[in-house]
Amino acid sequence: MIHRNERILNNIPVGSLGIIPVAGCEEMGNRVNDYLVQWREESVHKYKNDILFNGYQKDNYIIDAKVPRFGSGEAKGIIEESVRGKDLYIMVDVLNYSLTYSLSGKTNHMSPDDHFQNLKRIIASIGGKARRINVIMPFLYESRQHKRSSRESLDCALALQELVAMGVDNIITFDAHDPRVQNAIPLSGFETVTPAYQFIKGLLQFVPDLKLDSEHFMAISPDEGATGRAVYLANVLGIDMGMFYKRRDYTRIVNGRNPIVAHEFLGSSVEGKDVIIIDDMISSGDSILDVAKQLKERKANRIFAAATFGLFTNGLDKFDQAYEEGLLHGILTTNLIYQTPELLSRPYYVNCDLSKYVALVIDTLNHDGSLSDILDPSSRIQDIVERFKNGEEIE
Repeated sequence: MIHRNERILNNIPVGSLGIIPVAGCEEMGNRVNDYLVQWREESVHKYKNDILFNGYQKDNYIIDAKVPRFGSGEAKGIIEESVRGKDLYIMVDVLNYSLTYSLSGKTNHMSPDDHFQNLKRIIASIGGKARRINVIMPFLYESRQHKRSSRESLDCALALQELVAMGVDNIITFDAHDPRVQNAIPLSGFETVTPAYQFIKGLLQFVPDLKLDSEHFMAISPDEGATGRAVYLANVLGIDMGMFYKRRDYTRIVNGRNPIVAHEFLGSSVEGKDVIIIDDMISSGDSILDVAKQLKERKANRIFAAATFGLFTNGLDKFDQAYEEGLLHGILTTNLIYQTPELLSRPYYVNCDLSKYVALVIDTLNHDGSLSDILDPSSRIQDIVERFKNGEEIE
């Protein structure tokens, strides 16, 4: 992992740092805040008497903001303290469905639309007084609707343009479904970050007897869209990769999509090898489980699934069954979105914590520093693999 003291932060801060975790993202916001408080406490002696660093070190960088709702379900954004001249980082988890609100006496769970609307309310309540507005949206809102087939709305592109029109300078997201959606805002800051390092670290901690070479380990892409992720992992680790492609029935539409008829495999033999299936998200989990089943039929050894976002929209029962049957040995997802207590309690689940990574991004951007080293994890992956092979404990 890149440590804060390994980076050169010579630039003066863009503005006094402020973090606004929108409702539903408080846990990640608090973790990020703790890292920033600790780091700046350790380095404050360098800037103690410099007026340009006034307000650099604080006990808390979180700005008091809330979005109360009326009985009708309508809402408003309120910021309880001054944000004039601040460099603001608004964090939002659009997939946190655990939050509820009252609508004419009925209980509603918050949808991605509700969270996105709350984000806009907070930006509107800033009223143009901040020095800079940055949005950290780990799961990019509407990113699954990134391209048009026939007469369809382009929701993700519209959302990005809306944020930029409201004064947002930078948008930071993780593992965007299709990064080319940034073409909708070509003159604005847009970064999509990959958690590949955290996956490898989590896997090495979870499987201490893993053999990371092409004879014993393989990266698998479950579909065409995830091929780039599997190719990257295979190249960095020096292993083989294989891919499945989805054969669909284009004569029917089920739940808005053409149903998958079968997964066809392309690649070298997986017999006797441990494999990692890597994707951007696990939604219902049907694709991952079907791919795992086919890999088992091809005599793969242990099968692990890694995805940046674990949605588990149809519950965990089928994953419990797959684990009990020896189909899946482990599932790795990040804490960038809401995780249920049930998921965290599963013996096969590996939680990859990204809060330190997000804190590094915020700290670097606040200093107007380069993100290049943070965005490219290849050297860090090779370093941790080398330490693992040398028998060092991975922490």
